[in-house]
Amino acid sequence: MAKGTKKADKGLKKKGIAAGVASVAAGERVYAPLEEESAGEEVEAREIERFEDEEKTTGAAEKNAQELTQTPSMQEVFGPGGLLERCMTAGYEHRPAQLEMAELVHDAFQSRRHAIVEAGTGTGKTLAYLLPAICSGRRVVISTATKSLQEQLYQKDVPFLQKYFAPNLKVAVMKGRSNFLCKAKLHQMADQPMLRGMEEMDAFRQIRDWSKLTETGDRSELTFLTDDSELWPRLDARRETCTGQKCANFNECFVTQMHQRAAEADLIIVNHHLFFADLALKQDDFGSILPEYSAVVFDEAHEIEDVASDYFGRQISNFRFEELARDADIALRLLHLGTPSLLRRTQRIRERSRTFFEAFPSKDGRFPFTRAERAVFLEQNREAYDELAQALKGLETEFAAAAQKPEELLRLSRRSFELRQEMTFLFESNEGNFVYWFERRNKGVFLAATPIDVSQLLREKLFEQFDTVILTSATLTVGGRFDYIRHRFGVDHAKERTLPPEFDYGEQALLYLPKKMPDVRDAGFAGKAADEIIELLELSQGRAFCLFTSYSQMNDLYERIRTRVDFPLMLQGTAPRSVLLERFKNTSGAVLFATASFWQGVDVPGDQLSCVIVDKLPFAVPSDPIVAARVKALQDEGRNAFSEYQVPQAVLALKQGFGRLIRTKTDRGILALLDTRIQRMAYGKIFIASLPAYRKTQELSDVARFMGS
Repeated sequence: MAKGTKKADKGLKKKGIAAGVASVAAGERVYAPLEEESAGEEVEAREIERFEDEEKTTGAAEKNAQELTQTPSMQEVFGPGGLLERCMTAGYEHRPAQLEMAELVHDAFQSRRHAIVEAGTGTGKTLAYLLPAICSGRRVVISTATKSLQEQLYQKDVPFLQKYFAPNLKVAVMKGRSNFLCKAKLHQMADQPMLRGMEEMDAFRQIRDWSKLTETGDRSELTFLTDDSELWPRLDARRETCTGQKCANFNECFVTQMHQRAAEADLIIVNHHLFFADLALKQDDFGSILPEYSAVVFDEAHEIEDVASDYFGRQISNFRFEELARDADIALRLLHLGTPSLLRRTQRIRERSRTFFEAFPSKDGRFPFTRAERAVFLEQNREAYDELAQALKGLETEFAAAAQKPEELLRLSRRSFELRQEMTFLFESNEGNFVYWFERRNKGVFLAATPIDVSQLLREKLFEQFDTVILTSATLTVGGRFDYIRHRFGVDHAKERTLPPEFDYGEQALLYLPKKMPDVRDAGFAGKAADEIIELLELSQGRAFCLFTSYSQMNDLYERIRTRVDFPLMLQGTAPRSVLLERFKNTSGAVLFATASFWQGVDVPGDQLSCVIVDKLPFAVPSDPIVAARVKALQDEGRNAFSEYQVPQAVLALKQGFGRLIRTKTDRGILALLDTRIQRMAYGKIFIASLPAYRKTQELSDVARFMGS
């Protein structure tokens, strides 16, 4: 039996569906609707919302409770006339693909096997994995791509399940510590205010008032606080500044309470970042974040290679040194230990850090940092490197010599030591499975070592440790096969299934592939692309996403188009992502110009989004250090990196981008790809074979007729 299975398989054996249905009349919870629902669950969410009023008049729940005496099969839950139909009597629609997925996931839990399921938008996949998870009688972790999907699961799906199927079900949401308020910091700042200006003082007062009312301490409740707030990082519960059980507020700490809820939960809802942060901690024997569990479901599983690569890698930045100095100054002031000598130490870290990171090229971008390049850099900047390491060591030595050694100082000393270790690894190690690189982004300089291949790590740390791992997403197959995902993730044995689509893509979407576009590498491409985009926007009356594969291309096309159309244009980077998305939803005829972050996880159902235009096939930049290293590793093995890695990666990205358009059975619209390589090159057939069965055209007149109808 896999690690952790016996301890974690405790939760639901006495909380089965039959017992749950008996309590449906109690109506324990009411869920709060979210403005932004997760991709692919719009239909399901609306159906769940209907059950509240219907239950009052139909008595369907009471009938279920009387008729059921044992845990039903998935057919009895999801099939025609089943439990879901009885609970959602108004407008419920049986979906064969949802039943098929539920049966596959249920069987995987029962037989303790892994499963990979590609389930398109509209399948209702959250219930299709949540109900089997409940029936398994095991503690299951549900890992999602985003915090918003976490919230949807907890606020909509879970209350519905508790009301109709499992009233004793215990569910916990876990997020990273920086999402939570630290009560100790709040009290310290109230006693010794270190606030900057009236605006920060007002925000602090609101946070202090909120802290007396909130049950979770979760920053997401603070709607007035901006994403880039400088106050919140001084109040959050980050591990680096936490004193743990030695803190006077430990028992009432929001993070402590989150862990206590998770330790008692049957389902634990996390995001991919927290999951792999936990897995990386387990690898280094630094303990864990999550309690014991025996099975995990990854929703939006196509993202896990990139997230795992981040957490199994190493990284430092100028920001980490600045934060260490800042946190040390604050701690010394609050503890009344800010001697001139210690304050000089923190200032020295700031100065040495700035000198060191200024030695990197000033051009923005990501660049390789090979063994030879690191050796040359150290030869040219050895003094700055050594002085930064010595500044850290000096702080640790001074803390060690202090007469008082409160936990805050020990934590700071440990952070300083870890930074020195990271510096040594990044500049003086040469691990074969790592690619070393640096990036300059605005005011930040980042140095990193990223695993070239995480498949072996995932195989050993995930798929061999836990006997049931479910991978699901709308984009997992390339050319109808799971080979790419299996190879990249290290999945050797798994049941796999591609579910039939719930939407009639041939009727709902038209794919426009212009035939007279220049090659994407041609100097005339941008001008002709601007002309095509303008014509498409006129036909769709705005209401479009224009998605680009690079910021430079996005900005160039935006400048070429903005004076030639009357539609409200929005540009990524001019406001936070969430603000832009909300503005787009509420602006008639809006057009959004965006790059990678809007290719997935964005849901705009209805007529407001009626056109998605993609400039180029989304191949990863071949000069990117991580991409280049992965290509070389495959070539060194005698494999075709282009067909085995670069094409499949681009296929999944294109499927994600096009997936923004059709979100419900009533959505209609135009998809446009301005890159003629999909028609000219042999590999274009793989892209076409991987997309849904859209109706296709090369004529703008067909686009006009489609939009007119």
